[in-house]
Amino acid sequence: MSRMYHRYFGLQEEPFTIAVNPRYLFMSDRHRDALAHMLYGVGSGGGFVLLTGEVGTGKTTINRCLLEQLPADTDIAIVLNPALNAEELLATVCDELNIAYEPGQATLKQLTDRLHAFLVDNHQRGRRTVLLIDEAQHLQFDVLEQIRLLTNLETNTQKLLQIILVGQPELSEMLSRPELRQLNQRISARFELQLLNLPETQAYIQHRLQVAGDSSVQQIFPSKVVRAVYKRTGGVPRLINLLCDRMLLGCYGQNKSRVDMSMYRSAEAEVFGRSESSPASQPKTFGWAATVALMLVLISGLAWLAFQPEPVSQSVSPLPSAAPGNDEPAKVAEASPVVPSLSYSAALAQLAARSGVPAELLGAPCARLQDSGWQCLRLQADNWNEVLDYGQPALLSLVTAERFEAWLTLLQLDTESAMVIAASGETQEMPVAQLAELWSGEFTLLWRPPAAFSQPLSEGISDPLVTWLGEQFAVLDGQSVALATAEFNEALAQRVRLFQRQQGLDEDGVVGIKTLMRLQAVLAQQSGQD
Repeated sequence: MSRMYHRYFGLQEEPFTIAVNPRYLFMSDRHRDALAHMLYGVGSGGGFVLLTGEVGTGKTTINRCLLEQLPADTDIAIVLNPALNAEELLATVCDELNIAYEPGQATLKQLTDRLHAFLVDNHQRGRRTVLLIDEAQHLQFDVLEQIRLLTNLETNTQKLLQIILVGQPELSEMLSRPELRQLNQRISARFELQLLNLPETQAYIQHRLQVAGDSSVQQIFPSKVVRAVYKRTGGVPRLINLLCDRMLLGCYGQNKSRVDMSMYRSAEAEVFGRSESSPASQPKTFGWAATVALMLVLISGLAWLAFQPEPVSQSVSPLPSAAPGNDEPAKVAEASPVVPSLSYSAALAQLAARSGVPAELLGAPCARLQDSGWQCLRLQADNWNEVLDYGQPALLSLVTAERFEAWLTLLQLDTESAMVIAASGETQEMPVAQLAELWSGEFTLLWRPPAAFSQPLSEGISDPLVTWLGEQFAVLDGQSVALATAEFNEALAQRVRLFQRQQGLDEDGVVGIKTLMRLQAVLAQQSGQD
């Protein structure tokens, strides 16, 4: 069947091709923010700009749009295949910038020297230089370190090379590792592209039709079909394109003007295969066996309730200081604008002071803290509850209105206000709505895990930490005999579930980081009261 179906609908071209075309860039609020972050990062004189997103979310299209908006005085090197060693990558950059060298004979030092000389000359001529690396999650650690070294050349006001790293979400995880902390701290702007929601999916489909030349008021894709497309694709633009393209082709083949659900089902079968079902459409249900087992656990657990302390009030969600002897409330500053810290190391020191880190380690970087038995946990959350579940002070990563990265330590949160530590070190109150506008979703915790902790514990596991865990619950309950020693038994699993219920955690009976943190905090509080 001819692929020229677009003429049938009065369109100038096929609207749902998956080829990259900046004209079709759908600027949702998140895409606008992403492009603004990249343009800001390139023009700010900083070292690195980071853009991440799942496959098909529009990263490459935004890259093309960025290239079209760069000033004329910009020289750019684009690396599309980063599966290279350090020498090969530098050679590729030199090729992109037309820097002469002897192929096959140039050493890493010679390539670096040539590139540095080019950057200095470019700066003296009033030009800027940008390096864009796509699929950067494939870069090796030593190559990333070599890239970081390229940004060491700078003037008093700016770097001579701006670097844009584009990749999938695992790139952010890779950069958060301790060995890459120097590079991570040089990122001046970062953004993660999210998938489209239902209203954005509707707008996205209509946008592509209009760009392709649709000037009619007729709705080719009814709302029912759009909902099915969103549910099946999860809001991934590339998958939306594939489905819509097949539906338009089917509509053309049947000589109709509107897509219907039968066309949708046919297109879904062609694109995804008939045997594959949507993860979103699979109901999450418990079997009868699981339900009965859960009831038995709850019934058997009632015997423990007589020995349990009263549940912690959840009307306000505090993030208590883990530092012993810190019972006096911090002085709250008078109402004034909250100024976040622009220094990660200074903000980390404030978090460390509130997390019980010894005085001699305050101000130490994460690497030194980890050598002393502490962990810097850099985590991502979709909502406040995911932060509050840990029950610890949390260092929030913010993006200011000026697109600078900044940090605040969150101490306490309720539905309307948050208690934070500002850059001055003072405890201040600010509206949750204002904080939510700045928060990137990333946060850092400092935690000293039990020495033997290496993996989550659950029923049936034999581990040295099980003995410690049984002893901690015995202390908590005032019992002389621990529920378990070497093996995680059913009795300990029931006790864990009851503890998780009291703390507002998922009652899965698995002892992971959240449950351990809460247990340590409760034990410390009980010890202080004794």
